Amino acid sequence: MSASGRVRSLYIVRHAIAAERGPDWPDDSKRPLTHKGTARMRQAVAGLGRLGVTIDTVLTSPYTRAAETAQLLVDGLSPAPSLSVTSALEPGQPFDAVLRALAPFARTDAVALVGHEPDLGELAGKLIGAAAPVAFKKGGVCRLEYVRLPPRGVARLVWHATPKMLRALGK
Repeated sequence: MSASGRVRSLYIVRHAIAAERGPDWPDDSKRPLTHKGTARMRQAVAGLGRLGVTIDTVLTSPYTRAAETAQLLVDGLSPAPSLSVTSALEPGQPFDAVLRALAPFARTDAVALVGHEPDLGELAGKLIGAAAPVAFKKGGVCRLEYVRLPPRGVARLVWHATPKMLRALGK
């Protein structure tokens, strides 16, 4: 339990639409967002703003598509959250690595994690104690609430929004 027992928020964000894998991007970690992905994510972030979402810190995978998505969050939210890159959100990293990356933010009111599927879905599922992963579309976001870190199996799913829902709110 945190010292204050205060409810805190964790936003889980899948990166927006990125360039396709293939010969143009032999290094998967370098694939950028597409113009469409960037435009749609900007609109989704505007939707988050309309929901009154405020985030103190954004933690992101170092992969280009996730880092660009995280920067869109930072640029589009007010006040602008701080941004930190962590290898714990790279594809294939274990659940415990993400919890260790979150540990320094135990007293932060609202943290966002920007990363990749299927890892984010598995993370969300474990955090809420679900039997199966939570599916995320590209640019999708969910909000969890918890009182202590790690919130393993005790976080509460407050909402889960598709990018289409967020873009509609952002118009």
